[in-house]
Amino acid sequence: MESGPEAFAGAAFALFGAALLLWTGVCLRTGAPVAEGAGRVVGTVTALLFGAVFLGAGCWMLTLL
Repeated sequence: MESGPEAFAGAAFALFGAALLLWTGVCLRTGAPVAEGAGRVVGTVTALLFGAVFLGAGCWMLTLL
């Protein structure tokens, strides 16, 4: 019963992290800015860092089931 919310949160975190990493990769490949109003390097590094953190947290939550 308690694993339902944990599974949902893990899946949501993992999907968001994967989507953020995919978005960053597409932006880098096409030359589009990753984040509006931020420097190119700062936006890219920040997006990659948070994408990896969210993906890792989601996978960690799913392994606890």
